[in-house]
Amino acid sequence: MRVVRVTAFGGPDVLRTQEAPDPVPGAGEVVVEVAAVDTMFVETQVRAGWGLEYFPVRPPYTLGGGIAGTVRAVGAGVDGGWTGRRVVASMGITCGAVQRAVASVEALTPVPDGLPLTTAAAVFQDGVTALALLDATAVAAGTRVLILGASGGMGTLLTQLAKAQGAYVAGVARGARKTALVRKLGADAVIDGTDSGWPGRAREALGAAGGPAGGPQGGAAGAEVVLDGVGGAMGAAALPLTADGGRFSAHGAPTGGFAAVTPQEAADRGIRLLTIADAQISEEVRVRLAARALAEAAAGRLRPVIGATYPLERAADAHRAIEGRDLVGKVLLTV
Repeated sequence: MRVVRVTAFGGPDVLRTQEAPDPVPGAGEVVVEVAAVDTMFVETQVRAGWGLEYFPVRPPYTLGGGIAGTVRAVGAGVDGGWTGRRVVASMGITCGAVQRAVASVEALTPVPDGLPLTTAAAVFQDGVTALALLDATAVAAGTRVLILGASGGMGTLLTQLAKAQGAYVAGVARGARKTALVRKLGADAVIDGTDSGWPGRAREALGAAGGPAGGPQGGAAGAEVVLDGVGGAMGAAALPLTADGGRFSAHGAPTGGFAAVTPQEAADRGIRLLTIADAQISEEVRVRLAARALAEAAAGRLRPVIGATYPLERAADAHRAIEGRDLVGKVLLTV
């Protein structure tokens, strides 16, 4: 079978499509015939050698990603009824970009009938994280939420899910095309992050006590919840936009580092600071949240944005597209 290998730390050219033996499921495992592979920005960073304290991998390794496909074989102790079922599974950071993947049966989430496997692959991993973040930050009806990176794979899902919960959403994205997308997804206010004055525009959109015309009413100035999927200087600039006593999630680092926000800085204003560690969940919770995300997608209430798809053999091009930042939404590999 074909697999995508990371042969060394470096640019996209270190990715190679190679042949490997067909896998055999062990006890409690299944083999999934992969149809689509989710790709995330963090995978490009790990491939380049960043974040090894969070993702301790060393080349050569098989590229990762969440998978969507059909169960073709089951191992000892696995109910034969899984055979032929369409499923998704999170493979973490390795072993997903393959024709046939081995996964624990405990990691499988069935895909609802009628939901395309490409859609399932695009929605479930970011959907799981998005739902976990919204739960952790207690987003509810009337909550003022600021989303950085609102046009990205997870940002687009966060925008839709927060709106579905009745929140007032201000989304930050870069450029006319991306801001138009965020507006189309239902954000109440959209701010162009390429404008150096974006923090002031975000503050105006979020409103002071009493709220701006057409904006959220009541409460202190700023966002009660900031969901930072960008990090770096932009993430740091969002802390002052957080209302006293609010919640700030610094979970994204596509700029090369997480937002430089100190716990003391947040504590001084009663802000609860969440980090990437708070987005780590158990397999059981992951499967439960994946089922929620897929159900929302099947019902048409959650629409992933797929910017481009590439065949497995063009994984390097997929990584170039992700790093180029011109695409909106998700990039998938198809098998």
